[in-house]
Amino acid sequence: MTAWMVRTEHGPAHPNSGLRGTAGREDDAMWRGRGVSRVPGLLAGTAALLTLACGVGVAHGADGGATDVPGGHGAHGAPAAGGSAQEPGGGGDPSRTDDVAAAGGSSWMRAAGVFSPPGSFVPSDALTYDTRLVPAGARIEVTQLADPSGTRVGARLRGLAPGRAYGMHVHTSPCGADPTAAGPHYQHRPAATADPVNEVWLDFRTDEEGDGRAEALHGWGFREGGARSVIIHDRQGGAGERAACFTVPFGPHGRD
Repeated sequence: MTAWMVRTEHGPAHPNSGLRGTAGREDDAMWRGRGVSRVPGLLAGTAALLTLACGVGVAHGADGGATDVPGGHGAHGAPAAGGSAQEPGGGGDPSRTDDVAAAGGSSWMRAAGVFSPPGSFVPSDALTYDTRLVPAGARIEVTQLADPSGTRVGARLRGLAPGRAYGMHVHTSPCGADPTAAGPHYQHRPAATADPVNEVWLDFRTDEEGDGRAEALHGWGFREGGARSVIIHDRQGGAGERAACFTVPFGPHGRD
């Protein structure tokens, strides 16, 4: 079993980083200036399908902005007909955007949301439990590219506490008002200990503006329904207090 974990962020390279992000300045301008892009499902699905089939690195939305489409593994076979936008996972969260697409044996997913505290007047699938570390209004985008060779998970965050190290992992259950609702770390094989080879770790460090990004690559895929959220922790490594949570519709693709 082979696994790689790559951390990237804006500003100086993190001591544990193995690869810088590939998003261009135009994409960063979109992310900072416009927040989360709301791309119509058909256009987003078509763009992602073209990406999977042709190896293009960026999908362009209707407004001309660019959205990251990870391309770590590549697609196999001809594209299937028609991508579609997935319905929000939290039952009416107006701040959420989900896009999904599939081609051959590959699939791509993007979920984006805006953090708010549990019980807020406007519901959200992105919940902050510690507004000092993850302020209300901070943004998150999570992507997954999966094919028979494995899974690539990426995350971008905006508006967190500046110049700070955070831990982040994929968890087994959706977020809830209680930070423990998301369950334990997702593990490829059941184990008594936490480690980045058997789990998806997305540790990152924010820049002076509170923005950060991370990426993890694994040679295996998620079990259906087994991975349902990401938790942001107050420190890096295998543990830490739960500062925020985002419900994510991870797909059961890749090989076991």
